[in-house]
Amino acid sequence: MNWWPFGKSETPQQVAQPAAPAAGGLVSFEQFAGVELRIGTILEVEPVQGSEKLLKLSVDFGEGQPRQVVSGIAKSFSPEGLRGRQHAFVTNLAPRKMMGIESQAMILAADAEGGLALVAPSRSVPPGSQLH
Repeated sequence: MNWWPFGKSETPQQVAQPAAPAAGGLVSFEQFAGVELRIGTILEVEPVQGSEKLLKLSVDFGEGQPRQVVSGIAKSFSPEGLRGRQHAFVTNLAPRKMMGIESQAMILAADAEGGLALVAPSRSVPPGSQLH
């Protein structure tokens, strides 16, 4: 699937490009500070029709209206096991369509032996709490 990160009328030269990572793949503190990491409470989960990997999540970030998040975690997690849980998300990514469904954030997961592990707070916190 070809994904174009700019608006239909924009070209790469018209959109401000982020600074390249420093030598060795390191990012500056300013680059890291530009990533918004927040805790979301998963309200609803359903499989994406036609996909074995994707789940569609409805997530509360304390914004008044839940966001829709599409994630390739279906082989590691069941919808029933995710409802009501809190996890860490990147919330300032540009929306992206997967299988025709817009995703408005990205859940954070570690790729580990035995499957994925989702990043979660050690105790319940208000939805939308920012990670530091």
